[in-house]
Amino acid sequence: MNEAGRFEAYDNDDNDDDNKPYDDSRHGDPHHKDQEDNGPADGNRAADGMNSSGDGDDQHPSTKPDPDRPPRIPLPRASVEDTGRPLPDAVPRPAPLVLDHRVLKSLLGAWALAACSPQETAAVEEHLGGCGSCADEALRLREAVGLLHPAESLDLDPSLRARVLQGCLERRPPRIPVPAWATPYDAETARLDALLQDFGDAEWHAPVRLRWFRGDEPTSRRTTVAGVIAHLLTVDGLVAVALGLSDPMGEVAADRATPSGRTEAYWRASHYPPTRAVRAPWREQSHDLVRTVSFTGGGTGGLSVPYGDFELPLHDAMLDRAFETWVHAEDIADAVDYPYEPPSGSDLHHMVDLAARMLPTVLSARRQAGLASPPPGPQRHLVPAGEPGRSLRLEIEGSGGGEWLIPLDSPAAVGSAEHEVAHVALDGAEFCRLAAGHVPPEEAAAGQVGDRTAIRDVLFAAASLSRM
Repeated sequence: MNEAGRFEAYDNDDNDDDNKPYDDSRHGDPHHKDQEDNGPADGNRAADGMNSSGDGDDQHPSTKPDPDRPPRIPLPRASVEDTGRPLPDAVPRPAPLVLDHRVLKSLLGAWALAACSPQETAAVEEHLGGCGSCADEALRLREAVGLLHPAESLDLDPSLRARVLQGCLERRPPRIPVPAWATPYDAETARLDALLQDFGDAEWHAPVRLRWFRGDEPTSRRTTVAGVIAHLLTVDGLVAVALGLSDPMGEVAADRATPSGRTEAYWRASHYPPTRAVRAPWREQSHDLVRTVSFTGGGTGGLSVPYGDFELPLHDAMLDRAFETWVHAEDIADAVDYPYEPPSGSDLHHMVDLAARMLPTVLSARRQAGLASPPPGPQRHLVPAGEPGRSLRLEIEGSGGGEWLIPLDSPAAVGSAEHEVAHVALDGAEFCRLAAGHVPPEEAAAGQVGDRTAIRDVLFAAASLSRM
């Protein structure tokens, strides 16, 4: 039974005796009647009965009630309005200060800073109602104070959770720690759950448009906030199945075991559009995933997670799920017009690193599909595995930043500064939004130098990382 249920049960037991003294007979006390007739029933009764007249002894204390003592349980007090007696006089308010114009004008600065006493504040505000020049000066001072003390967002810093946990773990290490590669997923699911907790029906059914790139063209799919959480539930289920946990799809069969195939099958199987009820199984599954990888000691990081068209090691799959949780949390926040900050710098760095490591493979697949330029030169062959080749320097600025050398001519080649042919600079959050299909490749780069064809191929390959 929850707390509300327990309190309700107590209220139902006592609702007939709310204004009666406590009755021990309900609890089976055979001495209750004597205690009620003869005075207090606590341990002080014997002390009270040993008076100077010798009316009591240790075995038989006095049972005469003391008429001068108040009852142990006071009777309910009646409101003064019900007694017929006159109400007490209201406390008179102090008269406002009488100050001349020069003094009141000198107080405007302190008033703007809320540093006046209550009497001075009342005098200044009364004066402002009749003095136009002082009212204009007070307005200018208030605006200046607003510039000196800008309003701060009520939302918590995304890195606050990581700092608090780090401080706690430094003092008391966990008995079963969460692997470092699973902490971004743990943090992003917790942040999204905090965003969802106060949503009403209107927010859960707010329209959301999922966006990604297919080939070189942007595409989208319309759903609701609840539909987005159902999407996260079904795709996280790929990791759950790989770990031996239950599949959230249940008996629903998908045409293809891809993220989009599973999502579409789950949406079609629902008799009604998903509602707030989808939040509980999604959050429970996220807890199960973090708990399971923690109990394995992080040794399952190399376990393969199939995505239908490709596979990822478990540690990369958990980063992928953290990345998609953040991206769709931003989609939800935009739908309800609520600000949402990017992940902490360390978590964002891991997400950027995952995308940078996947770029050579995606670039090779696009080249085979005719969507990217072949290697230059008369031979146009791929660089042998493990050999240095043409490279693009990807510089990520800001939070989660760093530099990566992306091999251009083979997914198995090694990036080389000596063979650098282009340099691209992007903001960390902007690069992740590019990889999510939320930013057009032509508008993503903050700075670019070198081979324009290589730059275009890498930016479009980054956008091709996106999916529903």
